[in-house]
Amino acid sequence: MSNLYWLNEDQMARLRPCFPKSHGVPRVDDRRVLSGIIFINRNGLRWFDAPKEY
Repeated sequence: MSNLYWLNEDQMARLRPCFPKSHGVPRVDDRRVLSGIIFINRNGLRWFDAPKEY
């Protein structure tokens, strides 16, 4: 999938302070998760219909 990420690094840097801190459990890629949420909302899909990359 060529457009996996909907947010660039500058946008993620602005959002990063809003993310919860990790407490022992490694976090998943926040940029990938947010991009998945944007993809779902923009296309009116369910998570089940999202590409497996998200």
